[in-house]
Amino acid sequence: MFKLPKISILLVILFFMSCQEDAVPKPKAHLRLSYPEAVYKTTKSNLPFQFEMNTFSDSLEITTLRNDSTSYGINIVYPKLKGTIYLTYKPVGNDSILKRYFIDAQNFTQEHTRKADEIAEQLYDNKERRVYGMFYEVGGNAASQSQFYVTDSTNHFLTGSLYFYAKPNYDSILPAAHYLKKDIKKIIETITWK
Repeated sequence: MFKLPKISILLVILFFMSCQEDAVPKPKAHLRLSYPEAVYKTTKSNLPFQFEMNTFSDSLEITTLRNDSTSYGINIVYPKLKGTIYLTYKPVGNDSILKRYFIDAQNFTQEHTRKADEIAEQLYDNKERRVYGMFYEVGGNAASQSQFYVTDSTNHFLTGSLYFYAKPNYDSILPAAHYLKKDIKKIIETITWK
């Protein structure tokens, strides 16, 4: 019977163990989400304004908010992103009503300061199309990541907010929030009053 010396067995085991790769921790990575290239079309409706919206959105839901059919709720639904852009249109009758609408829109955004890390403001001013307003980008685990209001300062006032159907977790919804932020800016930039 053939016997291997103990040292030989040890060398054979070390030889086979040395052929394996060292365990290296995987580097941190980010989830890569890809969304389709945005294609915009002009809305066709009986609303007192029109704008361009992304064809990736599933629907444009319009409801009347008052019995007099002058105020509207408009929902732009993105089921694949589990989010909706909510728009609210109100007519402006005089300066005191306009001032109240401004205060309400600004207070609505400021309510998010409890959960927000920051709120960045971007002024929008287009004298040629008579569209003036403010865009707010909300950072952190707030309920809404983007909000805005626009007006012609005499007859029309429109507010908008972005909400997701999920618990606010800024890191998780950030890619979708950035994608829809571009859609909101497109709405602001292309709005025309009738």
